[in-house]
Amino acid sequence: MVQQQSGIAMQSSFRNSIAWQKGMDLSQAVYLATRSFPKEEMFGLTNQLRRASVSIPSNIAEGKGRNSYGELIQFLGIARGSTLEVQTQLELAIRLGFGKQPELEVAQGLAIEISKILNASLATLRTRSAAKIK
Repeated sequence: MVQQQSGIAMQSSFRNSIAWQKGMDLSQAVYLATRSFPKEEMFGLTNQLRRASVSIPSNIAEGKGRNSYGELIQFLGIARGSTLEVQTQLELAIRLGFGKQPELEVAQGLAIEISKILNASLATLRTRSAAKIK
Protein backbone atom coordinates (compact mmCIF):
# COMPACT_ATOMS: atom_id res chain seq x y z
CA MET A 1 0.00 0.00 0.00
CA VAL A 2 1.31 3.46 -0.91
CA GLN A 3 0.28 6.52 1.03
CA GLN A 4 0.71 10.20 0.24
CA GLN A 5 2.52 12.23 2.85
CA SER A 6 3.89 15.72 2.27
CA GLY A 7 3.30 15.26 -1.45
CA ILE A 8 5.66 12.28 -1.63
CA ALA A 9 4.44 8.73 -2.27
CA MET A 10 5.87 6.40 0.37
CA GLN A 11 5.46 2.80 1.35
CA SER A 12 3.69 2.73 4.68
CA SER A 13 5.17 -0.58 5.88
CA PHE A 14 8.51 0.78 7.08
CA ARG A 15 6.76 3.57 9.00
CA ASN A 16 4.77 0.94 10.90
CA SER A 17 7.94 -0.78 12.07
CA ILE A 18 8.62 -0.25 15.78
CA ALA A 19 12.35 -0.49 15.06
CA TRP A 20 12.10 2.31 12.47
CA GLN A 21 10.01 4.48 14.82
CA LYS A 22 12.48 3.96 17.67
CA GLY A 23 15.34 4.63 15.23
CA MET A 24 13.79 7.98 14.36
CA ASP A 25 13.41 8.73 18.08
CA LEU A 26 17.06 7.82 18.60
CA SER A 27 18.22 10.06 15.74
CA GLN A 28 16.27 12.94 17.21
CA ALA A 29 17.69 12.26 20.68
CA VAL A 30 21.24 12.13 19.29
CA TYR A 31 20.81 15.43 17.46
CA LEU A 32 19.48 17.04 20.65
CA ALA A 33 22.23 15.55 22.82
CA THR A 34 25.07 16.54 20.49
CA ARG A 35 24.01 20.18 20.30
CA SER A 36 25.87 20.79 23.55
CA PHE A 37 29.04 18.87 22.59
CA PRO A 38 32.23 20.96 22.36
CA LYS A 39 32.49 22.89 19.09
CA GLU A 40 35.80 21.20 18.27
CA GLU A 41 33.89 17.91 18.10
CA MET A 42 31.60 19.12 15.28
CA PHE A 43 33.59 17.14 12.71
CA GLY A 44 34.52 14.39 15.14
CA LEU A 45 32.24 12.57 17.54
CA THR A 46 29.23 14.83 16.89
CA ASN A 47 29.24 14.12 13.16
CA GLN A 48 29.95 10.42 13.62
CA LEU A 49 27.13 9.95 16.14
CA ARG A 50 24.64 11.81 13.99
CA ARG A 51 25.52 9.87 10.84
CA ALA A 52 25.41 6.50 12.62
CA SER A 53 22.06 7.28 14.27
CA VAL A 54 20.48 8.35 10.96
CA SER A 55 21.80 5.16 9.38
CA ILE A 56 19.61 3.04 11.65
CA PRO A 57 16.12 4.05 10.45
CA SER A 58 17.48 4.61 6.93
CA ASN A 59 18.67 1.01 6.64
CA ILE A 60 15.47 -0.33 8.18
CA ALA A 61 13.46 1.60 5.58
CA GLU A 62 15.70 0.45 2.75
CA GLY A 63 15.47 -3.17 3.88
CA LYS A 64 11.68 -2.95 4.06
CA GLY A 65 11.68 -1.67 0.49
CA ARG A 66 13.64 -4.65 -0.83
CA ASN A 67 12.17 -7.73 -2.45
CA SER A 68 13.43 -10.63 -0.36
CA TYR A 69 14.00 -11.83 3.17
CA GLY A 70 17.70 -12.05 2.37
CA GLU A 71 17.94 -8.38 1.46
CA LEU A 72 15.82 -7.36 4.46
CA ILE A 73 18.09 -9.40 6.73
CA GLN A 74 21.15 -7.73 5.22
CA PHE A 75 19.85 -4.20 5.83
CA LEU A 76 18.57 -4.98 9.32
CA GLY A 77 22.04 -6.36 10.07
CA ILE A 78 23.58 -3.08 8.92
CA ALA A 79 21.09 -1.18 11.12
CA ARG A 80 22.06 -3.38 14.07
CA GLY A 81 25.72 -2.63 13.44
CA SER A 82 24.99 1.09 13.38
CA THR A 83 23.06 0.72 16.63
CA LEU A 84 26.08 -0.84 18.30
CA GLU A 85 28.25 1.91 16.84
CA VAL A 86 25.96 4.53 18.38
CA GLN A 87 26.06 2.77 21.75
CA THR A 88 29.86 2.80 21.68
CA GLN A 89 30.04 6.46 20.68
CA LEU A 90 27.52 7.48 23.33
CA GLU A 91 29.57 5.62 25.94
CA LEU A 92 32.66 7.53 24.82
CA ALA A 93 30.78 10.83 25.03
CA ILE A 94 29.69 9.97 28.57
CA ARG A 95 33.25 9.03 29.57
CA LEU A 96 34.59 12.29 28.10
CA GLY A 97 31.93 14.36 29.87
CA PHE A 98 30.44 15.69 26.62
CA GLY A 99 26.83 16.80 26.48
CA LYS A 100 24.18 16.54 29.13
CA GLN A 101 24.05 13.25 31.02
CA PRO A 102 20.23 12.87 30.97
CA GLU A 103 20.07 13.40 27.18
CA LEU A 104 22.86 10.90 26.60
CA GLU A 105 21.15 8.34 28.84
CA VAL A 106 17.86 8.69 26.92
CA ALA A 107 19.73 8.10 23.66
CA GLN A 108 21.63 5.14 25.12
CA GLY A 109 18.39 3.59 26.38
CA LEU A 110 16.81 3.89 22.93
CA ALA A 111 19.89 2.37 21.28
CA ILE A 112 19.77 -0.61 23.63
CA GLU A 113 16.04 -1.05 23.00
CA ILE A 114 16.56 -0.93 19.22
CA SER A 115 19.33 -3.54 19.47
CA LYS A 116 16.94 -5.92 21.22
CA ILE A 117 14.19 -5.31 18.66
CA LEU A 118 16.56 -5.84 15.74
CA ASN A 119 18.04 -9.00 17.29
CA ALA A 120 14.55 -10.46 17.70
CA SER A 121 13.50 -9.41 14.20
CA LEU A 122 16.63 -10.91 12.65
CA ALA A 123 16.15 -14.19 14.52
CA THR A 124 12.54 -14.42 13.30
CA LEU A 125 13.45 -13.57 9.71
CA ARG A 126 16.29 -16.07 9.65
CA THR A 127 13.95 -18.77 10.91
CA ARG A 128 11.37 -17.91 8.24
CA SER A 129 14.03 -17.75 5.56
CA ALA A 130 15.45 -21.14 6.57
CA ALA A 131 11.95 -22.67 6.58
CA LYS A 132 11.37 -21.47 3.01
CA ILE A 133 14.61 -23.10 1.84
CA LYS A 134 13.63 -26.54 3.18
